[in-house]
Amino acid sequence: MSQNPDSWTEAHDGRLSAMIDVAVAAGHHTLKYFRSDSLVIDAKSDESPVTVADREAEQLVRKLIQQRFASDTVQGEEFAEQAGTSRYRWVVDPIDGTKSFVCGVPLYSTLLALEWDGKPLGGVIFIPATGEIIVAAVGQGSWFKDDHAVESSPWKKAAVSTKSDIAEAVFVVSQVDSFDQRGAQSAYKDLEKAAWLTRSWGDGYGYLMVATGRADIMVDPECNAWDVAAILPVVVEAGGKFTDWKGIETCRGGDGVGTNGRLHDAALKMLR
Repeated sequence: MSQNPDSWTEAHDGRLSAMIDVAVAAGHHTLKYFRSDSLVIDAKSDESPVTVADREAEQLVRKLIQQRFASDTVQGEEFAEQAGTSRYRWVVDPIDGTKSFVCGVPLYSTLLALEWDGKPLGGVIFIPATGEIIVAAVGQGSWFKDDHAVESSPWKKAAVSTKSDIAEAVFVVSQVDSFDQRGAQSAYKDLEKAAWLTRSWGDGYGYLMVATGRADIMVDPECNAWDVAAILPVVVEAGGKFTDWKGIETCRGGDGVGTNGRLHDAALKMLR
């Protein structure tokens, strides 16, 4: 029987409990800059935006992990991998959805995953601006809170939808033209035509929607490990599936699709 996150304090020497605390601390830090007129936006080499909020939030994650688990590896979006000597690896995306963040849209997320020998142990999707959070640990289910008092409100068991007909499905994406960039325009059009509703509630928030049964299919035509390492256990522990477009359960396939499970084969057929 799965147990809610309040019982995870001793698991993996406190790492699963710390995973939640660290993600929430980093997410709260981003709010210092959210909708701030003084926010400075830089461009990376691939022209994607990055801000001081991204960098400081990731630095905070690394600092908090270093304080308690100095031997662990940390992989993140904004800085080079910090190699460790243990078999644990943390994977962080301090702001997943930086474009939404800089536009003042509240649907960006802070993502944090914990792995053991490269395999998922747990993950967190935290939406700082709305207070929503969903966390998962392998074998313990996915658990959700939906208000700003994340420290005190009760955890609710998260579950994907039971829809089995793609004509009834809600299909979400981060950015439509990302399909164009990999020559998969027809895949997007096929999914949009087949689904009941298509919306761009993307990035980590889209997967949170899938894991809580409010959306049914989320697709990433391109992604890095830090974009989806936390997503995989959250969706799977909620009863769904997360794979790359080849159908392999991995966060390092370069693309991703998360579904309620029942619609996974149908989605993959259109993506292939």
